[in-house]
Amino acid sequence: MTIDTIFVPQGSEYRAVCRGLSQVTGQTPKIVQIPVGIEPLTRYLQQCPRQEYFPHDRQPRFLVMGLCGSLTPRYHVGDILLYESCIYHQKLQECDRLQHSFTDRSFTTELHSKLKTHHPAISLAKSLTSDRVICSATQKRYLGETLAADVVDMEGFAALEFFNSIGAAVAMLRVVSDDCHHDIPDLTAAFNADGSLQPLPLALSLLRQPIAATRLIRGSLRGLKVLEEVTKSLCCR
Repeated sequence: MTIDTIFVPQGSEYRAVCRGLSQVTGQTPKIVQIPVGIEPLTRYLQQCPRQEYFPHDRQPRFLVMGLCGSLTPRYHVGDILLYESCIYHQKLQECDRLQHSFTDRSFTTELHSKLKTHHPAISLAKSLTSDRVICSATQKRYLGETLAADVVDMEGFAALEFFNSIGAAVAMLRVVSDDCHHDIPDLTAAFNADGSLQPLPLALSLLRQPIAATRLIRGSLRGLKVLEEVTKSLCCR
């Protein structure tokens, strides 16, 4: 199975995927770390020279990986999901607009077939991409019910829209790091305009809600371990 490039949010998610790839012998896909957030990622992709990750003789196959948050009781910390589609809920001045974008069905089916041997509980899901951290459990469940979305992330829709526009076959694989039953700290202010995390604002956000922070850290560590494992399964021959 061919994967040309894996795109992963910078930081701990990128490092987890790198650890998974380091356990694979033979040739592995190129890996690119991307900014967190819709606007930083869109700017990055528009400025990045395409020849760096475009094969010359065929349609490229790109995989976006990382963590996500559950919007439904159906999915728990550590669950592995392949996206069927992403939606972006944009609040405008006078109305709301809901945009949909779809992953490549053939590529996604191929990934599902390969991974279900080692990860039989892997599921297909619909994602919501948000321009901020959804930290309230009540809001998570509300968004899941009203928008018919299973999980939330901060990059999926932007990546899918851009890669589809340049003719790439795109799949998305995510691991759940927080559930829909508990609040998590609001980390929105901890992100720079370029999508990177600021250590001090991050630490302050976590200290303000220590119980929620402890739960988030535990869930993230579990999600990152699974992300490492699924990367190894994905790329082994």
